[in-house]
Amino acid sequence: MEEVILNQKLFVPSLPTLWPSMLWGRSQAAHFQPFSAPNVRYFYFARNAVWLTVKMLGLDKGEVLMPAYHHGVEVEAVIDAGATPRFYRVGSRWDVDLEDVEKKIGPKTKALYLVHYAGFPGPVAEMREIADRHGLPLIEDCALSLLSSDGTMPLGTTGDIGIFCLYKTLPVPNGGALTINGPRQYSLPEPPPPPPASTFSHTVSALLQNLELRGGAVGRGLRSFIRSVGHGTVKAANIERVATGTQHFNREHVDLGMSPLTKRIALAQDMEAIVEKRRRNYFFLLGRLRDISAPLFNQLPPGVCPLFYPLVVEDKTEVLGKLHAQGIDAIDFWNRFHPACDAASFPEVAQLRRSIVEIPCHQDLSPEVMAAVAAATREAVKTDRRSRKRTG
Repeated sequence: MEEVILNQKLFVPSLPTLWPSMLWGRSQAAHFQPFSAPNVRYFYFARNAVWLTVKMLGLDKGEVLMPAYHHGVEVEAVIDAGATPRFYRVGSRWDVDLEDVEKKIGPKTKALYLVHYAGFPGPVAEMREIADRHGLPLIEDCALSLLSSDGTMPLGTTGDIGIFCLYKTLPVPNGGALTINGPRQYSLPEPPPPPPASTFSHTVSALLQNLELRGGAVGRGLRSFIRSVGHGTVKAANIERVATGTQHFNREHVDLGMSPLTKRIALAQDMEAIVEKRRRNYFFLLGRLRDISAPLFNQLPPGVCPLFYPLVVEDKTEVLGKLHAQGIDAIDFWNRFHPACDAASFPEVAQLRRSIVEIPCHQDLSPEVMAAVAAATREAVKTDRRSRKRTG
């Protein structure tokens, strides 16, 4: 049965796609962060919120204590805003070394920065205590953890600042958010919306991915044809397209806000159903893959909305190549240190960067698709092992 599934051509995008009905869906009550926050501002990118946080809290010319396990774009935003990052240790299971955090707080430290990885909560209560003992603000980076909670406590509500990315979890063309918690009040202007043509381009792309996801070979053909026509039209019209998912911070985009269409689509989502489906798909992969690759986490804690399944592998290139050949858009997760961080000082993080592959488990993927994803992943890992045995 696995061999039959593997011979079928899949299309498994890394991010959820946009269903046409979502364009005119009704807004629902927003019980999740950042939508329910009393003090929130929306941006085109979450990195814009990081940059503004440094300026707003007066962290420039001081140090921000950040995790050694980082994407890099958030570090770039902190540096561009005028602050200096200093890094603390993260262990092999995404566990923050709280002793290292406290040890590295010095006279120049202006804030603590905590990342919640892929929906799994970091030690936010403990970081809050450390921040309070030293009179420092705590910044919660929830860019990978939209809709997640630490038990019943929504992520992004314990720190002084919560920062979110919308388009990694929801099928929206752009969107980041900054929430301000506690008694501090800041008057933030609403940033201007992005170019409409850019939003339109991203929206059409997400709709085409949905067409391919649902339409099989016919959908793939239509998407390919429409994309070829669209690329020529965009080039001829000289349309400015502000790409999402880019690797670097761009000061030219720091003042861009979120498009009204993004908020409309986001508020039309059934958030509870999204959390439920992502958890279902994660549990499925955990059950099917744990015997061939020791899981980073043996369980899925209550409240976690997983962004993806973190597969631990020995040869990323081999496994990614096999998965991509099967039509699964697996991602090489955070493989580089920012140059400001000394890689040699953080061997556990270096190993994480060499070994973690994102396996999609988002809300668009049915149990049947997840079965195919699990089968393809098992085969990719087995092939990698056989290859290493032959060359070992």
